[in-house]
Amino acid sequence: MGSLVVDREWAETYLVHDELRRATDEQVSEAEAALGVRLPDGYREYVQTFGRGSLGHYVRIYAPADIIRGGNSVAEWRKRIDEYWFWDSGPLKKEKALECIIIGDTFDGDELVFHPSDRNRLYVLPRNEEKSFVAGTGLAQAIEWLCGSGVLTEAITQRDFEPFDD
Repeated sequence: MGSLVVDREWAETYLVHDELRRATDEQVSEAEAALGVRLPDGYREYVQTFGRGSLGHYVRIYAPADIIRGGNSVAEWRKRIDEYWFWDSGPLKKEKALECIIIGDTFDGDELVFHPSDRNRLYVLPRNEEKSFVAGTGLAQAIEWLCGSGVLTEAITQRDFEPFDD
């Protein structure tokens, strides 16, 4: 059965079920060491609180291992972005984007990234727009922008978290 998580950063979030696949502090530290950069404020707390899954049936924040290896790892993502870049307007230019680190996405295909020189400034590369956006400072603001701004999708008010199986 589900439960309610009340957290300073994540407000009230309803857990669809309690079998969470949380990241450990060591896993986050290993990812940071492999990347050579600290992950954005709020990332560690988010993956340790919720783990793998979707928030509002919309946002997925990647587990540390997924950022380092796998189909949409940083290396694979950078190759794809280099080949298929089309966000010619907005604050994030291609040269800088190719140095960014992807940490999440939406079910609509929008991608959440940050540049190592400013780990707390999060950008969104929307699937259906040719413009990048600044989503906020730190992960909590970026998630709030994705879910609540109404820019890329209608505002999502119900913040259910549904864990994924490994």
